[in-house]
Amino acid sequence: MNTASTSAGAEEPRWLTDEEQRVWRAYMHATTLLEDHMDRQLQRDAGMPHVYYGLLVKLAEAPQRRLRMTELAMDAKITRSRLSHAVARLEKNGWVRREDCPDDKRGQFAVLTDQGRQMLGEAAPGHVAVVRNALFDRLSPEQQKSLGEIMEIIAEGLQPNEAGADLPWLR
Repeated sequence: MNTASTSAGAEEPRWLTDEEQRVWRAYMHATTLLEDHMDRQLQRDAGMPHVYYGLLVKLAEAPQRRLRMTELAMDAKITRSRLSHAVARLEKNGWVRREDCPDDKRGQFAVLTDQGRQMLGEAAPGHVAVVRNALFDRLSPEQQKSLGEIMEIIAEGLQPNEAGADLPWLR
């Protein structure tokens, strides 16, 4: 859309050019397809959505395979409520357990169990094959480097740095 009515005194929006619109729509289309593709593969092969796989990876990479729930929500960029629901499902599968935090009576840790680490090890080869096939095998090394640099710039510009920001993991 390149036209809009504005109230008196309001500044005209900087509308996207045709080329910017093309790039934006291509980005949205590709990221939606990629996320759906990964989600379907993980549901089929491991019985879990992509977001759950990401939680297991974060726990596997953490010291002692444990993170405070608030830190895990922050790392995953999801609400505490969504994380609590996800961890409950992962607990039901025996892949994660919760532990009370000894320093903070309200805090809890999410801990990757041995069974969860085994499931992650079984799911990882299929997941990496999907990522490689859908993304890296389609790009030259130069394109991969450029994509990484572009995504880092975008992420850096979006990192919240102000107190009181409306952040998912604080909801």
